[in-house]
Amino acid sequence: MAKKRSEKQQEIEQLNQELDRVTSVVLSTFQGLTVQQDTELRRAIQAAGGRYRVLKNRLARRAAHGTPAEALLAQLHGVNSIAYTSGDPVALAKAVTRYAKDNPAFTFSAGVVEGRVVSLEQLKELAALPAREELYAKLLGLLQAPAQRLASLFAGPARALAVAVNQAVKEKKFSPAS
Repeated sequence: MAKKRSEKQQEIEQLNQELDRVTSVVLSTFQGLTVQQDTELRRAIQAAGGRYRVLKNRLARRAAHGTPAEALLAQLHGVNSIAYTSGDPVALAKAVTRYAKDNPAFTFSAGVVEGRVVSLEQLKELAALPAREELYAKLLGLLQAPAQRLASLFAGPARALAVAVNQAVKEKKFSPAS
């Protein structure tokens, strides 16, 4: 059953609102995927904090108007789908790249990251980057290292004094108070 004009307009408005908030979009084709493979793809993208939609090209062009994805979706042709997120773009790129390795029928061609259209190679490079949490952990470790060294530096003389006093007590170098 064909959709009514009002339903299509609602769908366009909803997609426009979602695309207006995204940090990254990956354009792909899903032709040749089984239902089970499509379900696995949707779950992988959802686990990365993203969404996945199959698009009608004309509706996608209209919905993308005025959004960061406009340049990417302006020249659509063929069977297309998009994966998008307003969260971590690296996580989405990793999920899509990992899935494409396991399922050759799924291919992605380009994307938008932080408002810039990126190529397939740039998406693969993005997927090779460490995740945001991993970068935060490394940065925190770098920030904590000087403080840890400083704390051990200040604790050193006190520790040495405690060891010396303990050794002197064991060797009975102190005379008892009379």
